[in-house]
Amino acid sequence: MVKKEVTELTKALIERRSITPEDAGCQLLMAERLEPIGFHIESMYFVDTLNMWARKGKDGPVFCFAGHTDVVPTGPEAQWRFPPFQPTLDGDMLYGRGAADMKGSLAAMVVATERFIKKHPDHKGSIAFLITSDEEGPFVNGTTRVIDTLEARNEKIDWCIVGEPSSTDNVGDVIKNGRRGSLTGDLIVKGVQGHVAYPHLAENPCHSAAPALTELTQETWDEGNEFFPATSFQIANIQAGTGASNVIPGELHVQFNFRYSTEVTADELQTKVENILQQHQLNFTIQWKLNGLPFLTDHGALLEAAVESVDHVTGQKPQLLTSGGTSDGRFIAPTGAEVIELGPCNATIHKVDECVSSSDIEQLALMYEGILERLLT
Repeated sequence: MVKKEVTELTKALIERRSITPEDAGCQLLMAERLEPIGFHIESMYFVDTLNMWARKGKDGPVFCFAGHTDVVPTGPEAQWRFPPFQPTLDGDMLYGRGAADMKGSLAAMVVATERFIKKHPDHKGSIAFLITSDEEGPFVNGTTRVIDTLEARNEKIDWCIVGEPSSTDNVGDVIKNGRRGSLTGDLIVKGVQGHVAYPHLAENPCHSAAPALTELTQETWDEGNEFFPATSFQIANIQAGTGASNVIPGELHVQFNFRYSTEVTADELQTKVENILQQHQLNFTIQWKLNGLPFLTDHGALLEAAVESVDHVTGQKPQLLTSGGTSDGRFIAPTGAEVIELGPCNATIHKVDECVSSSDIEQLALMYEGILERLLT
């Protein structure tokens, strides 16, 4: 019986209760596998977040595996079939929090690297790991801080695979070759509080803002492109009032979010929103938060190698998509790196009974190894 190396390492990672921003020893476990095969391990601790930058080699090009050891909370553990931090193999399915998101990917990265270096100890360029415990949390002291550190010393990543669970039905059926940008606006529309029986003595911000909000929801921001859908505007929260039915509120709070394509910039969206609000003569303030820039890797050696490797392992070419939320790739791509996401199926991520196919993560290691072969030999 062939030993399932990726599955065994995934189990060891799942056992570590690394609820964000805790790492719980996961990075140490990975370092203990990487250091003996030539990696220099550098721990970077920022505020509450442990990060690891591990690199083998001093020359370029630099190929980087990126990922996170932290997981989301489990919810009621009694609802799980098996204890969430007690990895359990039931048939081919490995259960446990983080199995798919993304400890299976981390294990596949390590095993693929071990196998590749054993075959090619004098490979071209460098191999690196950028691992954080802050991806599922506020993403303030994780990958973005490591990238800042690398940029400050002019240490560049050329190619990066993020191990997010990108696949839909079968491992490798989807490669995420980009992500939409995310921009949040916190809007306060000011009015004059008063009694509902005397509206002429007050100014209801809900009423005055309604036409502007309608226009924002109906606006066409762009048409998208070959890889991105049209930019989406969504209202996430609305709050006003004192809780009493006889009081006209003095302020209306509206929180909204753009998921936007590469056809428009965050500055353009902000300007357009503020122009619409001004055209409706609203008394408002707005705070903007840029959660992530859009990025796209629509060509290049990394994407070509990944498509060829997946096809070699599965016999099918992957679909290239940019759908879904944000990932830490948004912090790496602006440095000029080619960035893609390739990982296991995402059907159970963040759910009770999160699980991953053992066969899938073993195949994923073969895909990663094949990419290294194509780029660094």
